[in-house]
Amino acid sequence: MLFNSISFLLFFPIVCLVCFCIPASQIRIRNLWLLACSYYFYMNWEPAYALLLLTSTVVTYLAALGIGHYREKAGRKACLVASLVLNLAILFLFKYYNFLASNIEALLGATGLGIDLPEFGLLLPVGISFYIFQALGYSIDVYRGTTQVERHFPTYALFVSFFPQLVAGPIERSNNLLPQFKQQHRFDYDSAMAGVRLMVWGYFMKLVLADRCGIFVDAVFNNVSQHNGGSYLVASLLFPFQIYGDFAGYSLIAIGVARVLGFRLMENFRRPYFACSIGEFWHRWHISLSTWFRDYVYIPLGGNRVGRMRNYFNLFVTFVVSGIWHGANWTFFCWGSLHGLLLCIEKALGIGKQKYSGWRKFCHWAVTFVLVCLAWILFRANSLSDAVTVATGIFTKPGMPKPEYANFIAIALAMTILLAKELSDEYQWGIRVAESRHWLVRHIYLVMMIVYIILFGVLGGDQFIYFQF
Repeated sequence: MLFNSISFLLFFPIVCLVCFCIPASQIRIRNLWLLACSYYFYMNWEPAYALLLLTSTVVTYLAALGIGHYREKAGRKACLVASLVLNLAILFLFKYYNFLASNIEALLGATGLGIDLPEFGLLLPVGISFYIFQALGYSIDVYRGTTQVERHFPTYALFVSFFPQLVAGPIERSNNLLPQFKQQHRFDYDSAMAGVRLMVWGYFMKLVLADRCGIFVDAVFNNVSQHNGGSYLVASLLFPFQIYGDFAGYSLIAIGVARVLGFRLMENFRRPYFACSIGEFWHRWHISLSTWFRDYVYIPLGGNRVGRMRNYFNLFVTFVVSGIWHGANWTFFCWGSLHGLLLCIEKALGIGKQKYSGWRKFCHWAVTFVLVCLAWILFRANSLSDAVTVATGIFTKPGMPKPEYANFIAIALAMTILLAKELSDEYQWGIRVAESRHWLVRHIYLVMMIVYIILFGVLGGDQFIYFQF
């Protein structure tokens, strides 16, 4: 079920109505209702894949019980390893096996050793990387002793499957979300309206900004040979805003939906294109994933508590893994590797350790933005050859893009609105129309935004980009 679908706009009010009709003191009954709704939400894509969600949930639940049961380190570690192996095996089978098998066949074929490995025609279950990482984070936290074992299975199952953030995050931490399922949540009008405003802004970013950018971006990147350098350049400049509007929009809708129900999810984006270094960009972009890799990959590898070269290695490996997490394609491997390399260079040069101002800040911002946009070409391209064609074609295939002017005007207006809001938030100008102290201003804003989305949004129900990860 998509957030930008009629079915969700019917589903969500029913969830809220029944949830708040159940007395706040009946926490477990409410949680059972939300658990049932979450599985229904997920099963709207492919009912059979709910078994994978349940399997991951049961494995990590039992592993945490085992970790809590054993006193000696060996027993605790065995339970953690079992949880990691079984969950990552599921992820490998559905997401990486066919890619690895085809590359092994090609490599051996090049050496004259022909081999045919079996391939599985399995569809990638939506959101599998997100909920497996969330469940594994819980297992690791219990092993480390930073989270208490959750013995009530339905409560833990709800933590893994909570529908607002189930399929595309934010990847929640157990010590933030799990305790909220044990609290009484009464309906609060102001909190609910704050959630609705977040949802509306998320819909604006998805339907008006991202999906309108996507009309041109997808036409270029899905048919690279038929376009020229001008089209490559415009598409490469629009895709950063497409993916930002799409993914940040989803996160805002998820956070807003949870807020209406009385839950608070973590912030996932913090105006990433204002970053003045690649390191700062990753402190602002997909925060729940970047902090997950920091806490569960980078720090266990040794983090920055080791020698300089080993620290660079740890940083590079973390971003290679991050790239591969996004998909089984060499484009993602290279995208993650490029970011890892750029971060190592920044660290070696000491970039990002001090605050910049004036022209120096502008120059650092401009270089960062260009580098991020160039890296996004790898992320969006369907193959490495397409990425090379686009990146080189910007300079070697002169020509003008052939835009649909009505669509470009709508994109320009959406970007202007986005820029005005983000500048106000970044520099704390105090322009708070959505959060105005006057209820009439807040409600007029809400109505105007809804009308604007209906008039200028792409209402075809396009899937969110990060669902494929």
